[in-house]
Amino acid sequence: MRSQKLRDLDSPELQTQLRDIEEQMFRLRLQMSMGQMEGLKKARAMRKNRARIFTILRERELAAQTPTEGKR
Repeated sequence: MRSQKLRDLDSPELQTQLRDIEEQMFRLRLQMSMGQMEGLKKARAMRKNRARIFTILRERELAAQTPTEGKR
């Protein structure tokens, strides 16, 4: 999934996507440990999507904190 599509989602939807990706990664790691190596590209793509989601959530968290700090 591309960054722009992820940015269009709201935070609860991103959290849901994150849980889904982590569940899929768990299953894929289990399959790979049993000797099925065809999921290597898929695992890399899921890790990148997971990192994108974490980045977007962190950007939103920092954007929410910035206006409140200037009021001191």
